[in-house]
Order: sequence, then structure tokens, then C-alpha cells
Amino acid sequence: MAEARDQLDTFRAEARAWLEQNFPKSLVGRAGEYMVVEGDVRIEGDALAWRQRLGEKGWGTPTWPREYGGGGLTQLEARVLQEEMAAVGAFNPIPMLAGMGVTMVGPTILEYGTEDQKQRHLPGIARGEVRWCLGYSEPNAGSDLASLATKAEDKGDYWEINGQKIWTSGADISDWCGALVRTDSKVAKRDGISFVMLTMHQPGVRTRPIKLISGASPFCETFFDNARAEKTDLLGKLNDGWTVGKRLLQHERASQTGGNPAGGGRAEPLQDMAKRYVGTDDEGRLADPDLRVRLANHLMSAKAHGLTLSRIAAEARGKQQVTAAASILKNSATSVAQTRSELTLEIMGHQGVGWDGDEFSGEEIQTVRTWLFGKAMSIYGGSYEVQNNIISKNILGLPETTQKG
Repeated sequence: MAEARDQLDTFRAEARAWLEQNFPKSLVGRAGEYMVVEGDVRIEGDALAWRQRLGEKGWGTPTWPREYGGGGLTQLEARVLQEEMAAVGAFNPIPMLAGMGVTMVGPTILEYGTEDQKQRHLPGIARGEVRWCLGYSEPNAGSDLASLATKAEDKGDYWEINGQKIWTSGADISDWCGALVRTDSKVAKRDGISFVMLTMHQPGVRTRPIKLISGASPFCETFFDNARAEKTDLLGKLNDGWTVGKRLLQHERASQTGGNPAGGGRAEPLQDMAKRYVGTDDEGRLADPDLRVRLANHLMSAKAHGLTLSRIAAEARGKQQVTAAASILKNSATSVAQTRSELTLEIMGHQGVGWDGDEFSGEEIQTVRTWLFGKAMSIYGGSYEVQNNIISKNILGLPETTQKG
């Protein structure tokens, strides 16, 4: 145990020194600029240099194997790296620049992919150079995803794909798509689905953005008209895509627990922001006692969530295993994030609900958009209620009340 602590302390010192030498101070507090949900983001100057340095070090995907562009770190080392980045206002833009690549597609390729697929696809994701989207939901196959109708027809050396997907995040700016398609319509609906990977840069793929109330949106409609997927880009076994697809969703939920954020980079703690907007009493405390209590409760909840993540990582002893516990953490992270947005809006008062205009700062304008977009957290990646069903069945062992599978 003492030896393990010493190793972590040594790594912490290494990470701190590397960040001091490589993270541009000009980027402190600018993490939000790279949390893109609509359109592409221009990476140049210090931002480009930082992305390249992270990619070369492998710390954009710190726990991935080095041979595929990762850092080869344990989960505990990755946690230490995250803490050190937060301490200096640094952030990791690569998960956002890669779309669904780092958090979902990449881990699934690591588990189900051939060596050729790993070598071709993972390094570009790890460097933040290749953006991925996912083709799951369809207009008539949302909650009942197994009813999907997008079809892949065997054309000998490739698959010809026809159909439509919806809510395809980032499809209009992505380079590749991982899609669930029907490859056998004569068997039970979950037994005839495969997972294919295809380039978005081809004539047979069209996208159309979907606007949301927050004023920006990652969502698109995606149309496949005789699109092509190579036979070498079938992920997993033919007609076993339901298994691969479910596993990917577990990785998605794990990425939404707060364990793999794009990074810190927040310039000001929430409690300091509250004092700046609301004011303090004669003893230097937040002037509004009710807000003070609710803010303290939120900070404790956030701390408890973070400690739970650390405990689970420690209990896993460095093994990168995704389980149903991700559903607990996903719901907890959702609650913490949405509460934070509500409190931030309340703290800023009328300054927090401005949509545009010189009387509002950029941070204030972003606050209302973050609050509105954050409502989707309890829906995407499996709704709050879906996670509760998973917790009920797979953790508490309660009887199955939803459809099997």
C-alpha cells in the first residue's frame, strides 16, 4: 500500500512538472470554448500547440494503451492527472474534439475491434484529429432501439447502407460514424443487428441539423442513401451488434459520471462567484442565508460524488471495467450538474438570463444556454428512469419489469 502511494506521489510530481512546462497559461479559464455543441471549432495558436502536446504525450486518452496513442496510465494515475490539471486551470479538449470517439467508440473498439481496426482508428481519436458520431436512434426506433430499420445489404466486399438516423450528435462535423444497422430481417429483431463503421465523407451520407431551445445543438438527422461501409469495418461479429451496441452505451454512461470530463479550467469557484454577485455580510459570509445553505449542500454533494468516483477507481485496482454502477454515477452526476446550473442562474439573477447584448458578459450569456442544454443530461445516454431500471435489476436484484434483453 505504501509503495502504491509512493508511486502515485511520484506520478503526481511528474504530471505537475509536465503541466507547468507544457500548458499555455493563455488558456486558463477557456475550457468552455472547446465544449462545442454546434459547428466546428477553430484550433490554432496556443490551443493547437496544447492539443498536439497532449496527443503526443498520450494524455488526451490517458488510460488507453500506448500502442494506440494513449498514455498507458492506470485509473488512479488518470485521476491524479485530472486533479493536477484542475489545480492549474488546465483542461483536456481532445474528448470534445473527437466527438463520440474518446468516450464511446474508442473504448468499444479496444474491446471488440481487430488489431487492424485498432491501428487504423484509435490513434487519430487519441490525438483529437478524427471526430466520430453514432447512428443509433431512428424516427421510429427511439426507446425501442431494436426496432431500427436502417438496412445494410451485403455487396460482396462492402455493405450498402440505406435508412435514416436521428439525434445524431455532431453528424454534420464528424469524419466517421459508428452505426447500428439491420443485416438480417428474418430473425428476432435483436438478433439481426450489426455494428458497422463508415466514413461520413462520401456521397451517400447527408445530414441536417436540428435546432434546440438553448440556441445551439449537436443534433442532426442523418440520411444514408446507398452509403458504403467496408467489410473490414464491421465491429464485432455479424448480427451481434446488439451486444456491441449495449456495451458502447455502458461506456457512454461511464463518460457521463464525471469520471472522464473534458477537464477543469474553471476560472472561479462557484462560492466565490456567489459572493461577487450576491454580496457578503459583516462576517464575510454569503449574504443570503438560504442560498448559503443550498450552495453548501451542493458543494458537499459534488464532493461526495467525486469521492465515490475515487473509491470505485481504487476498488477496481486500475482495471478498466464498466459495470452497472455507471448508472448510479450517471444519475448522481446529472443531479450535481443540473443543480449547479440552477444555482449559477439564481446567483447571477437577471444577469444570468440574458440572451445577448453588451450589458451581459460572455460568461453570463453562456450560463442560460448551459442551463437550458443541461436539461438533456437526464435524457441522453439513457434517461434517469432507464438508469433506475438498470440499478433496480442489475444491482439491487429486483424483478424485471421492462422488456427482456
